[in-house]
Parts: sequence; C-alpha cells; structure tokens
Amino acid sequence: MQRATNVTYQAHHVSRNKRGQVVGTRGGFRGCTVWLTGLSGAGKTTVSMALEEYLVCHGIPCYTLDGDNIRQGLNKNLGFSPEDREENVRRIAEVAKLFADAGLVCITSFISPYTQDRNNARQIHEGASLPFFEVFVDAPLHVCEQRDVKGLYKKARAGEIKGKQHFLH
Repeated sequence: MQRATNVTYQAHHVSRNKRGQVVGTRGGFRGCTVWLTGLSGAGKTTVSMALEEYLVCHGIPCYTLDGDNIRQGLNKNLGFSPEDREENVRRIAEVAKLFADAGLVCITSFISPYTQDRNNARQIHEGASLPFFEVFVDAPLHVCEQRDVKGLYKKARAGEIKGKQHFLH
C-alpha cells in the first residue's frame, strides 16, 4: 500500500470542550470509545445496538460502528488475513477516535482477535487523550456455535474457511 507523503495535519479551530458543550454533556461527560470484542456470535452487535439505544434515550449522543456494516463500506477492500485484520482495526480506531473527539460515545463491535491490534486502537485514543474502554463479550464457544448467525462455525468445522479457525479457539 502506497503511503501519502504530502499530507499535513490541520488543527481544529474548535476545542474538544467547546464542541462537547454544543453536543451536550451529562455530568461533564465528553465522549469515549467502548470497544466490544469477542467471538463471532457472542452478542457484540446485540449489546452494542442495545447500549446505543439506551444512551440515546437518556440524552447521551452515541453511534455504533459494527464490523459487518463497516466491511460493506469503508473496509470493503479488506479481507481476513492478519494484515487486513490489523488495517481493519486501525481504520475503525481512527474513525472511533473522531466520533469520541466530537463528544459522542462511539461503540464498536468487532471480533478484533489480536491483542496487539486492540492495544494499538487503545493507543490511538490515549494519544488523543480520549477514554477507551475494551469490553470482552464473553460467550462460551458452544453457545456461539449454536447461534452461528453467519454459518462461520459450520464452514470452519468443514474446512471451508482456510486460515480462519482462530475464532474456534
């Protein structure tokens, strides 16, 4: 992938605090990212959408970035190799950082299986002094396999998904 070399960061003229005052605050809250991770079928999307609805109903602006939704648009050019997964998480972390910086709660729901990728996402936020909360949605493998919403476990067990058995362990 070719990297742009003629890019210069442009500082905002509106501070995070001022932006947060327009968005509104609840007890001084200014925005953060809640990063949901876990096995396929663990319930990340269900939890993220329910949390988003709850927060909005209580006057807290937020937005959910869901793995499948993002892969239909922003990350549709990425596959599931370790390198593509790393880039997927990096892009999501950057977008989530923008939402959090704008004063929203950004809820992400991604398998994000690699610790280093999640740590990089955290560092992207910490580098901008933004709160980052990683939440592992813990569901037993047999429950995820029973749900098998996308048919991934069946395909993996049948050997139809090469190199992607990491979500079975």
